Amino acid sequence: MIISNDKVVTIDYSLTDEEGELIDSSVGEEPLIYLHGHHGIIPGLEQALAGHRTGDKVEVSIPPEEGYGDWDEDLVEVVAKEDFDDPEDLEIGTQFETETDEGARLATVIDIEGEEVTVDLNHPLAGMTLNFDVTVLDVRDATAEELAHGHVHGEHGHEH
Repeated sequence: MIISNDKVVTIDYSLTDEEGELIDSSVGEEPLIYLHGHHGIIPGLEQALAGHRTGDKVEVSIPPEEGYGDWDEDLVEVVAKEDFDDPEDLEIGTQFETETDEGARLATVIDIEGEEVTVDLNHPLAGMTLNFDVTVLDVRDATAEELAHGHVHGEHGHEH
């Protein structure tokens, strides 16, 4: 079966940066399962996998605009340390989820100066070219329920 919209796709992947440093991998762990055409993975990878089938190996380099976007300086903010529930636990690299006008975002503490904390609301992989080495493990038709809900159900998928 060929990967196309409304197919449930199971992949193993390794993700490296431009220097070849491993960022993430499903190899030896749980594979990634997603519903193709429903924004379950970054656009560039979804496009690269379209037309492939079980057993195919795909190597692709995804530019920022097809991944997590360009790094945006406007998404760096300085906030008061007192605005945090546990300011004494803050350190550079601390990540937390926060609500914004665009919904929930992951924020990373990038600097602490006295009573001011600088946070970066960019995705941690924003601005990076992402190199994927993917093996397609399975492709199947999505169930009517999966299509109605817009995501995979069952083993390694979403449970209700």
